[in-house]
Amino acid sequence: MSTTNIINLPSRTTSGRPGKPSQTAFNRQELAQILSIYGRMVSAGHWKDYAMDFLPDRAIFSVYRKASEHALYQIIKTPALRQKQGQFSVVAPGGLILKRGHELKAVLKVFDKKKFELR
Repeated sequence: MSTTNIINLPSRTTSGRPGKPSQTAFNRQELAQILSIYGRMVSAGHWKDYAMDFLPDRAIFSVYRKASEHALYQIIKTPALRQKQGQFSVVAPGGLILKRGHELKAVLKVFDKKKFELR
C-alpha cells in the first residue's frame, strides 16, 4: 500500500485553471503595503511583533505590542466579500471593524491618523 503526501497547492479544475484554493494568502504587492505600515509603526515604537494566518476563507495579518498579548489590530483579506463590501478590512480588538474596502491601500490609511499611533 503506497501513501502520498498532500501538499497545500491550489486545486486545479479539469480545464487546468486554478479552482478554489486550499488557503487564502496575501500577494506580494499586498504584503509589501502591509509591511511598509508595519515597519513605520515599529520604528515609531508602537508595534513590536506580528503573525500571519492563512486559512481557507481568509488571510490574517495580526500586529502586537508584545508577543504575549492579544492582537492590537488585524488586517484581514476575505476574497468571498470581494463583490460585496470589499475583501480587505482592519479590525480592532473586540472585533470592531475600523475600515473595510476593495483596495488595500485605502483601507490601510486608517493607520495614518494620529489617534491610532498613540495606542
